[in-house]
Amino acid sequence: MSWFEKNYEKVVLGGAVVAALGLAYFGWSKYQMVEEDFKIGLRGKGADNTDVPGAELIPKTGQSLKADRKWSKALDGDRPVDLFTGIPLFIKRDNPEEPLDLLKGEMVHPPIPNQWWLEHQIDLGFADSPQRDPDDDGFTNLEEFKGKTDPNNAKSHPELIRKLKYVKDESLVWVVRPGYGSNGQFPFNYEDGEGKRNRVSAANMIEPGGLFFPEAPQKNRFKLLGHEVRKVMNERMNIEQDVTIVRIEDQKPNKKGTIYEFPSPLPDDARKNQFLQYDRTAVLSLEALGMEGDEFKVEENTTFALPPDSAEKKYRVKTVTPDSITVEYPTADGGTKEVEINKGSLPEIPWE
Repeated sequence: MSWFEKNYEKVVLGGAVVAALGLAYFGWSKYQMVEEDFKIGLRGKGADNTDVPGAELIPKTGQSLKADRKWSKALDGDRPVDLFTGIPLFIKRDNPEEPLDLLKGEMVHPPIPNQWWLEHQIDLGFADSPQRDPDDDGFTNLEEFKGKTDPNNAKSHPELIRKLKYVKDESLVWVVRPGYGSNGQFPFNYEDGEGKRNRVSAANMIEPGGLFFPEAPQKNRFKLLGHEVRKVMNERMNIEQDVTIVRIEDQKPNKKGTIYEFPSPLPDDARKNQFLQYDRTAVLSLEALGMEGDEFKVEENTTFALPPDSAEKKYRVKTVTPDSITVEYPTADGGTKEVEINKGSLPEIPWE
């Protein structure tokens, strides 16, 4: 084995040392020539003052933060101003150069004062701000203002009667046809628009004071009061005729005391259409509290609640026609009032 092979590691180590020394010398020589190569040099004597401007205020500031200070709002006249925000100003579309101070300027959305918007923290910067409903109770900001209620609280709202809509009527047409009587007693037939029928035959005629019919659907609904003979003009023949008029009283709870008069006999022909009666029902909806479009039914002269699922029934549908209904509702002073609601509409109740 040759000497190089035996001393290979030493040769490599020696070569590395020589290379390192050469690189070190090269770097030192280039450092000495920096100013000449880049044409730079230090000028001036430099600053001897190492103080930081304003440093003397730091201890004072620290002591100030430890002091017990009371924060108080500034005043703009008699109006307090937030500590860290200014007075909010608006501009009018037709005069953008002149800022509008809400508390000192004209109303943005008459008749609602600007102060009302600020007190309830509602943005009045929209053209439809009075028609908006921030608490989703079905009443607009304008309605909440007029009703003196909280527009941010869904449980605080004007009277629900204002949102009662008359959708349509669902009325049942019916007629009672007396037959030929004897000794003040009469047979009767009942029929209605749903095709339901009742009958009292001549073998079981009803006497005055008696209830009829004996079976459903109109079991014991009517009471025979009596009869009388009247002179009635026969328009077709242009003569007066004696006609027996039978008087019966309705016993249905919401119509109790209603008296009907039917001629005896009343044939099952076109003449019976002159004596048709109606059991009227109003189809309603409460257009508030998330119940918009949910229909419920109330019979004429019966009570109901608002909302419809409430236990206390304070409202009454007094009359129902195809075009309108009359509703009796409670007032804040403990009394009651009536309002007419047209079909497809809400009531028009003046604001107090």
